[in-house]
Order: sequence, then C-alpha cells, then structure tokens
Amino acid sequence: MVNRSVKNLAKAVLPRGVVNRLSNNGRYRQEALPRFTAPVNGAAETLACCIAYTESGGFCVPLSSRHRPAARRILEGSVYEPDTIAFLTAHCGDGDIVHAGTYFGDFLPALSRACSRDAKIWAFEPNPENFRCASVTRALNVLDNVHLTNCGLGASGGSAVMQVRSPDGRALGGGSQLQNQGTALSADLTVEVGIVALDDVIPPDRGVSIIQLDVEGFEQEALSGAMKTLSRCKPILVLETLPEEAWLASNILSLGYRLDAEIHGNRVLLPPS
Repeated sequence: MVNRSVKNLAKAVLPRGVVNRLSNNGRYRQEALPRFTAPVNGAAETLACCIAYTESGGFCVPLSSRHRPAARRILEGSVYEPDTIAFLTAHCGDGDIVHAGTYFGDFLPALSRACSRDAKIWAFEPNPENFRCASVTRALNVLDNVHLTNCGLGASGGSAVMQVRSPDGRALGGGSQLQNQGTALSADLTVEVGIVALDDVIPPDRGVSIIQLDVEGFEQEALSGAMKTLSRCKPILVLETLPEEAWLASNILSLGYRLDAEIHGNRVLLPPS
C-alpha cells in the first residue's frame, strides 16, 4: 500500500484525473501515465508539439509524427543516427554545412556546436509543421549560426507538392516526400511547398565543407541546383539516396568524387584530395 503521505502529496500536485486512476493495490496503472495529445478545440494553426531533452540539447517534437523513428529516439532521451552526426561534426572543418531535410532539428544543436566561429549551417525543411518545430528547436538552443529556410531543394526555384500524410492519415514527419509532376494524391495528404536551388541561396563567398541531404529520394534534383557550389567548394557529400547511376557518373563522379563509407544507410562521397 502506498504510504498515506505520498498519496497526499500526489493529490496536491497531480491532476484529479490521474489521482483517481490509482489501482486498488495502490499502484498507478499504465493508462494513468500522462499521454501526449493534440490541443482539444484548439485553433487549426496551433502547433501541437512537446519539448524533449537529450544530451545534445532541447527539441521541439511534432506530436503528429511521434511514431516516427527520429521523434521516438528523441522522446526517449536518445540520439538518432549518432554515427552520422559524429561524422558530420568531425569533418565540417572551417566551412559551412548544408543540412537539407532538417525535420524538427534533431541534428541542429550538435552541428551548430561543431561549426567554427564564422561558419554557418544552411538548413532546409519544406514541411510547414516540421519547419515550425525546427524553428523552436533553434530558439531553445540559441543556435545563432543556423540559417533555417522553409523550402525544399531542387534544380531551380519554384514550388512543388509534398506528401505529408500516408493514405491512412498518419503524419509522415521526416519521411514527407516531394512529388514529381503528374503524381495524383488527394489534397488532404499533401501541401504545396517552396523550392529553391542551393546555388541561389549560398553566397559565392561562402565556403561549404559538407552537403548532407536527407530529402527522401529528391537528392538528384537537389544536387542539380548545387552544381556551382559543388564545383567551387568540393564539399563532402552525405546522401540518404544516391542519384541515378548515369547522372551520378556524369555530374558528380566526373568532378573527382568517389564513393566511400555508408553510415546509417547514408552514402558518403569524398571529393578529390
């Protein structure tokens, strides 16, 4: 039986609904534990999120995609893709980092700390909800060297349709995908997002050490809009998905790049020495 003083303390600090769910033997049943829920009768623009902390910093996690792998790891107090983060932080040198597919910013605190004093992180997240959460993550950790843009990367500027929910209505979170023209999806599963070419965003006087793309199969389009930056800076490339073999050979390997390690499923391409 739970000590009476503990029960009295629980009544003083816990919501009545939680206290009332004490089982007969004095233990809290599992369903009495707090659950994450979206705001009830809240405005449509209300950001449904929670703040979680790990050894890397504080994070604003979108509740809609708390079932996704990266969100789950952060909510557990762990780190998602620690080896990828370790590689990026070890090889960023004195240059800028391009980080596309930012999600809610789970990489941002570690990358920000690893940058040299004058370097920047150019972060891109087209999904509106993910972008809002990443903005909060940036504010929580005071990441002044992070330049965060609510756009995806492509061969040129414009707009595109992004699938943000699966057919059963579940949020895709970090798995949200830009769609090719002609793809037919119902409007309730998609949002229209902005697209920019990396060469139009990165100033020509900035040195870039790493380009890391986690853009759900849109890597070839993103690299197509970054060819000037690639030719000028020869950054390390970390890609979740490799472009088509012929395109890769003609546009990337022809610059002297070579395939190297695989880290958490990401392929590393090293520039010429």
